[in-house]
Amino acid sequence: MKKLLIILSLLAGTVLVKAEIRLPSVLGDNMVLQRNSQVNLWGWAKPNKTVRVKTSWNRKTYRVRSDADGRWLVKVATKDAGGPYTIRISDGKKIRLCNILLGEVWICSGQSNMEMPVQGFLGQPCINAAETMRDARLYPDIRLFTVARDSTDVPREDCVGEWLCPDPATVGAFSAVGYFFGRCLNQYLGVPIGLITTNWGGTNIEAWMSPESNAKLGVDEEYIRENWNEDYLPCSVLYNGMVAPVTNYTAKGFIWYQGESNRNNWKEYADMQAEMIRQWREAWGDEKMPFYITQIAPYRYSGAEKRRSAMLVENQIKATTMVPYCAMASTTDVGMYSLIHEPDKLSVGERLAWLALSRDYGIPGVPADAPTYKSMEVKDGRAVISFNNLCAPNDQSDPRSFSWIDGQGQVVRSVKGFEIAGADRKFRPANARILWSDNQVEVWADGVKEPVAVRYCFNNYSETNLKTTLGQPVVPFRTDDWEIPVEEMD
Repeated sequence: MKKLLIILSLLAGTVLVKAEIRLPSVLGDNMVLQRNSQVNLWGWAKPNKTVRVKTSWNRKTYRVRSDADGRWLVKVATKDAGGPYTIRISDGKKIRLCNILLGEVWICSGQSNMEMPVQGFLGQPCINAAETMRDARLYPDIRLFTVARDSTDVPREDCVGEWLCPDPATVGAFSAVGYFFGRCLNQYLGVPIGLITTNWGGTNIEAWMSPESNAKLGVDEEYIRENWNEDYLPCSVLYNGMVAPVTNYTAKGFIWYQGESNRNNWKEYADMQAEMIRQWREAWGDEKMPFYITQIAPYRYSGAEKRRSAMLVENQIKATTMVPYCAMASTTDVGMYSLIHEPDKLSVGERLAWLALSRDYGIPGVPADAPTYKSMEVKDGRAVISFNNLCAPNDQSDPRSFSWIDGQGQVVRSVKGFEIAGADRKFRPANARILWSDNQVEVWADGVKEPVAVRYCFNNYSETNLKTTLGQPVVPFRTDDWEIPVEEMD
């Protein structure tokens, strides 16, 4: 019934706005407001009407006057984490919001790998789902808000959704990546966590960008309509329907899991991702809001050996260098050959949380950064790769699967996922071993006497086992910048 009333109010907004005081759905019972901040509260009332807002955590009363269209917005001060609190709002008619917490608020957005709930999709499970749902009530300070799907050419001022407390049903239906991210923050910080997820499976980034951003980049919507399948949504329709309604909601930052639907236009993706980040920050009024990207997970698509996904990942990495306060969580190890929705959302969510804990909350010792390529040198016909962070093979499923005894009787770890090429630019599967004391990997192959380039997991899907001791997988990379032949793209 509540959702029906919200939908009716969205469709008949001007009539209801002028009739009585009203709040957007994202302001409600059980919500979390950003701690130690100036947060926005807003809504609609009769035109030119004084609205009073009283917050229980500081016993202050704020007054604001609605404009000629009945809209009003007031900033209220929050303090350190805690609750529950109440907010009273009135213009004659009174609204009372209850069970409000002060803590950390994050926006979780993207396509189906962000949408995938803790309970999984039909026939596509999420690991630890039953245990996670069972334990939901152990985390009462996590609050959940899902923005309902809404695709529209006209920006919305409100959306359908409500703040929910954690129980087996609400957690089971919520974004798994978002929930595991929030739970990890709650475990480390010990403060309430508010999660707003706005996602839609199979969607392209252009649909999540504002009309101004698409225009700025010269995105050709007619080209999109003519050259993509019917699932490729028109420009800005999800920004209008599912982002614009919550831009007033004060938040700490964003996590983002999207890119699979832009594999065909990977060349433009870095510019689009960077512009989307810039514009979202502008819409929220804070150019320093952290934005953490998830590497699209390995998957076969139309051929595991093809390289289109690798090109998209390369542009995801590039985007993180184009805007500040941005980083990428690696998923090199969690993808599956035959399943595009990888079950291990726990690792994904926690790796995103580690980035936030390290960069935004100053928690020491968090394994935030995945190893990345640093440099290559050639020694005695072998390529020696150096990394920015400590790396070591860590196949916890069966360590014997990547070990052998060398000529000196030493146990050597076999590293999967490398290719090597000489001057002919023909890549061959490569052998690789860890040079433990130097934080390097030595790569070689029969038939390549003078290595020129090395690639690691630079295709749609690779078997790999190269991780840090704490389980962070090495980010895919290539040492060359050669153009990829058409026949290698899927």
